[in-house]
Amino acid sequence: MDVVLVGLPGSGKSVVGKRLAQRHRAAYIDLDAAIEREAGAPIAGIFESEGEAGFRARERAAVAALGPPHEGPELSRVVATGGGAVVDPRNRWGLYRGRLAVWLDGRPEVLAQRLRRSATVRPLVTNRDPIGSVRALHAAREPFYAAAERVNGIAEIPVVVEAVDRLVRERSATAAPGAPDGGSTVLLRADTRIGRVVLGERVAVAGIDEALRAFDAQRAILVSEPGAWGAVGAALQAGLEAAGWPVELVLLPRGEAAKRLSVVEDAAGELARLRVERGEPLVAVGGGALGDTAGFLAATYLRGVPFVQLPTTLVAQLDSSIGGKTGVDLPAGKNLVGAFHQPAAIVIDVSLLRSLPERQLRAALGEAVKMAVIGDERLWELIDQDGPAIARGEPNAWSSGAVAELVEHAAWAKVRVVLDDEREAAGRAALNLGHSLGHAFEAAAGYEDLLHGEAVGYGLRAAARIGVEAGLTPPDRAARLERTLDGLGLAGDPLPLALEAVIGHLGADKKHRGGRLGWVIPTADGVETGVEIPDDLVRRVAAGLLAPAGVPA
Repeated sequence: MDVVLVGLPGSGKSVVGKRLAQRHRAAYIDLDAAIEREAGAPIAGIFESEGEAGFRARERAAVAALGPPHEGPELSRVVATGGGAVVDPRNRWGLYRGRLAVWLDGRPEVLAQRLRRSATVRPLVTNRDPIGSVRALHAAREPFYAAAERVNGIAEIPVVVEAVDRLVRERSATAAPGAPDGGSTVLLRADTRIGRVVLGERVAVAGIDEALRAFDAQRAILVSEPGAWGAVGAALQAGLEAAGWPVELVLLPRGEAAKRLSVVEDAAGELARLRVERGEPLVAVGGGALGDTAGFLAATYLRGVPFVQLPTTLVAQLDSSIGGKTGVDLPAGKNLVGAFHQPAAIVIDVSLLRSLPERQLRAALGEAVKMAVIGDERLWELIDQDGPAIARGEPNAWSSGAVAELVEHAAWAKVRVVLDDEREAAGRAALNLGHSLGHAFEAAAGYEDLLHGEAVGYGLRAAARIGVEAGLTPPDRAARLERTLDGLGLAGDPLPLALEAVIGHLGADKKHRGGRLGWVIPTADGVETGVEIPDDLVRRVAAGLLAPAGVPA
């Protein structure tokens, strides 16, 4: 067994790690010391000569050099990390899976005092507000630390060591035989105003169990659809029943067919038959369309009941399950009837994605590209580097942590946007990049032949081309976006749709104000929202993405 100690500078990782290793006659590894030996320079010197990017690259290499976790119930290695090591999703993938991760937490005021007394001079305590700096760092890193087991790190050292050792003994007693990464791994945990977000591998059952217990529920009421239920339902139900939960299942139609008012009426009738009460949470198990409808059902049944999102598709995990937008379609347009209703929890289990067909994986990357263009450069680099392998569902995309990193980057970026603008009054409008024409393409295709992420891909190409002609998008930015989409094999073939049908559906877009549609257009380093674009330019660009009349795509 390996133990990984994480926490802010001053939390005692080194001294606790050494004493724990001595107690068990285990190897002790200080990641920062390993980096210094490899570089032949102290950490401060690495930062000075190579910058933070250089140091973080060395840090990622040091994590990779640990190799796989040591198997067996005996403690064999104790790893103390640098305070910022686990900010990198790929580091957490390497450090937390198959290992016992422990967060030595402490009040920022106490940690700041410890750092002042340290022989090592820390930039955190040399500025005018050291306590404020530590508080800010604590808040920023808490979602990544909180994925580990929490121990009070400001107690007396022997007490802290004993608390960690107790966790070691508990893990040793319950260790399952077989591969060390066969259990569940939480990679991120955050309590936010828009619900608890839990992201990890094989965390579905534990995440739902935790959410239901928070409501003192007596049963698990799952809302799903045949495709998602066929893929994950049996294992999920067995796991919940093993945890003591009676399971009730409400099945909706598959895909966009679920997003109808008649479906909501039928499902509400089923909830009435089950005598669902106002405090009982629903659990939405499925992709984006299922989550939209189940969320709307939760928002309207008994004037609102809690619900939990368990997204089972890539597009739902990185985008649609987050933000509290719920709704159904009308013949006139997509999502025209809905409500803002935030989930109590969003449980993102990347292991559920392994059975997805290639087309769904590829299409979902359209939403990831959108988040990258909005302003996440690291996500863009990740998509260019690993996106094609993710789209093909290659095994290395999973084992390397690329899929988990992609989901986390996109999902957490959306969480931050929604927290700043929960009801789309201002900055959240940026998330509509690629969606105006994208939704129009979907509607013109009858919500059958075009997946949502594919439609967003076409919408992104349209937004970039409109932006170039309007003088808002630098040509090199637009070219980069289109190269990324080309590399993913996304939204490249002309669509066999009628231009007038597309333009007609565009007229029903929800983003109209005063009769004019406000566009989201890429800029040099982000997007501009609420842009008015001449109708003839929109028609010309849209036509350029369609197959000529009478010519099959």
